[in-house]
Parts: sequence; C-alpha cells; structure tokens
Amino acid sequence: MNFSFSSEEESFRQEVIDFLRPYRDLEGFIQQGEKWAQVEALFRAMAERGWLSIAWAESEGGLGKSIAFEYILWDEFGYARAARNPLSAGIVAKTLIRHGSPEQKARWLPPIRSGDAHYSLAYSEPEAGSDLAAVRTRADLDGDAYVIRGEKCWQSYAQNMDYFWLLARTGDLDSRARGLSLLIVDRHAEGLRIEPLPTLDGDQLNAVFFDGVRVPASHRIGPENQAWAIMGEALADERHIQFPAGRVRRDLDDVCDWAEAHELTGDPAVRARLGGLAAEVREAEMHSLNVLDAMIHGRQATAAAAANKIAHTLACQSIARAAMDFGGELALVMGDRPELLWRLSLWETIGGGTTEIMRSVVAREALGLGGNR
Repeated sequence: MNFSFSSEEESFRQEVIDFLRPYRDLEGFIQQGEKWAQVEALFRAMAERGWLSIAWAESEGGLGKSIAFEYILWDEFGYARAARNPLSAGIVAKTLIRHGSPEQKARWLPPIRSGDAHYSLAYSEPEAGSDLAAVRTRADLDGDAYVIRGEKCWQSYAQNMDYFWLLARTGDLDSRARGLSLLIVDRHAEGLRIEPLPTLDGDQLNAVFFDGVRVPASHRIGPENQAWAIMGEALADERHIQFPAGRVRRDLDDVCDWAEAHELTGDPAVRARLGGLAAEVREAEMHSLNVLDAMIHGRQATAAAAANKIAHTLACQSIARAAMDFGGELALVMGDRPELLWRLSLWETIGGGTTEIMRSVVAREALGLGGNR
C-alpha cells in the first residue's frame, strides 16, 4: 500500500492551497444567506478551472484526471473550511454519466459543470432515515408524468438548491429496496413546500413536502424500480472524498493553537492529550488513504469506507471534547470555537450513515458476519 503522491499531484495540492487563500474559513459551520452566495461564487470559480468536473471523463466535458486529484482537492477544501464537496458534481453528475440518457446528460451536466445548478439529496424521511428501503414517498405514473406525494426531512441546504435528487417509491409498499426510483425535481415545482428545521450547530436543515407534484417521466434516472443498485454505484464512486482527513487535521491545529495561545501546553496532561489526538487524526488520515488506495487499484472499498467514516467521527468528537475541557467555562462563550465545534461533532455520528450502521457494514463486509436488509 503506497500512500505517496506523485510530483504532479503534489504540485496540484499546492495550486489548490494557493487558490483557497481568499476563501479560507468561508464555510465555517453555516451556509445561509450571504454565506451561501459566497460559497456559490466559489463553486463558479472552481468551475472556471474545471475542478468541479476534475475526475469526469474528457468525453463528458471533464478534465479526465485520476481520483487522486479529486481526493487532494476536497482534502484541502476540508482543511481550509472553504466548502464541502457539492453533491451535484459528485453523486448526481456521476450517476447521470453512468445511467442518464444522452438527452438527460446534455440537459443537466453542463450547468453542473459550470457551477450553476445545485442539488439536494431527497432521500431520508421521518420513518426512513438509516433504513432507506422503508421510503414511503410515492411517485405514481400518470400519463407522461409522475405524481409525487410524501415528505422528506433533514435536507441539507434545500433552501438554496435548484433541484432535488429524489428517491421515491414506484413499486408496492412492501417492495422495499426493489421498488424505488430516482427522479430530478425542480425546487420551484407547484405543490412543493420547504420548511426550515433549525439544528444544534446553528445551521438549518429542512423538511420538504410534495403535495401532488408533477414531474415529467423523462426526469427519471435509470430504469423504474432500480434506484437501489444505482445509488450503491454512486456511493461507491464517491467513497474516496466523503470523509477526507483535512477537516479533522484543521480542527486539531486550531485546538493546538488555542492551547498554546492560552499557555496550556506547559501542562504535561495537556500535551499528552494533544498527542493522543494527533494519533487519532493520523489514524483517520490512514483510513482515508486506505479507501483511496483501494479504489485506485480496483479493490472493494465498502468496509474500508465505513471504517473511515467511524474513524473520522471519533476523531471529530475527541477533538471537540478536548477543546471543551481545555476551555472550561470560557468554551461556552467563545463563538465558533470550541462550543460550536462540540455541537457539530454530535451530528457527525449521524450524517452520512450512523456509527452503528457503519459498524454493521464493517462486520458484514470485512468479517463475514451475516445481516438482513
């Protein structure tokens, strides 16, 4: 297993670092109002360099670079806290490239590539969070359109998006994973309503209601009732950039800087705590690189990706807990750091798959322990 990058890849890393200097800390922990407008401008600046489509094939309008470049790009974005990788250019675009018709690709890929179209994944529901096979939102075919009724919840940035990448049931209720389809839904479609859900980290998730929303049948991606397999492929394509270690490296650097600024590093207990955190962050980085290495060499990365998510989550929480301990009562009134860091770390155990689900994946895929879906 070789974790070194080529000279070309390292040169690209420096290019990304230089590009991000004006955007450092742009994302912070929120993407609302003016903040989102700035992030959107950043995506357009990336698009001018071809970075939103860096790993797309040249035949699809991309740069045709290896996934190592894509990993480096989002690793440095994480460290700079500039923005999280947009789902539009990742899961959505790569699914369109693999499963979209020529007409669908011609319509939807160019605005994604240019940074002008943004998507929210409309998967989770009140009764179908980790268990997406239990989705109940229905899409019933009526002539040349699907009529959608149901509710999605915990939608990130839905208030800023242009489209929903909707998972809906087109089969019988008891069809579970065998009766799901993917559709693209315009956020401004008649019958669609968005309601905010304030979160612990000061940001906003959303509930999205579909009340007889009509969507052209031509907006269905892939065959009807085949979304489960399509989603699995898309997830596999994105595993190397789902949880890069840049963000936890930055969190640790911030805590170390804060401890030094407050003259805490002379305490052997504090130094020991920071050393332990550094080991956790290095472990998370090794897991990230292990996923990348597996994907580059065509090995199955399902268990490795789940282990990476677990390591990332635990490192985030350990760093945030240390920041709270070091800050004492001051931690409650210091703004973004460290109290908000602690609140955000709680979300990390849920977003992208709960820690319990990830451990089940490792048990099933790496250890051969059986499980039912």
